Amino acid sequence: MALRACGLIIYRRLQPAPASKAADNIEYLLLQTSYGTHHWTPPKGHVDPGEDDLQTAFRETQEEAGLHASQLSLVEGYKKELHYPVHGKPKTVVYWLAEVKDYNTEIRLSEEHQAFRWLKLEDACKFAEYEDMQATLKDVHQFLCSNK
Repeated sequence: MALRACGLIIYRRLQPAPASKAADNIEYLLLQTSYGTHHWTPPKGHVDPGEDDLQTAFRETQEEAGLHASQLSLVEGYKKELHYPVHGKPKTVVYWLAEVKDYNTEIRLSEEHQAFRWLKLEDACKFAEYEDMQATLKDVHQFLCSNK
């Protein structure tokens, strides 16, 4: 059976936002793992028994970044599934999109992560080494910019 994980791609809009530069005022939250290759990723984790996918995404976000569901606005109409092998086994990761309600919301990392950054798209893609995550970030950005 495939491993299954769920998470949130979290963004914030710089304040004040210049109307003509909507695409330039978005930053994405990436967390650096404190294990393995120390890769950068949005908060995500494995589905616990009895949990649905979205509950998992919110729980993992709270555990890994200290962000409670009440501090986030889930963006309707965006959901992305990634499929890739991990240690020779298939893995599915489901992401939703959420905006922090308060630009200055504090991020509190768990022991699973050693650093976090708010990054504009270009830098977020550099930090996210995996091509499928880079493509997902670009897809999210396109979605956000076309739904103004």
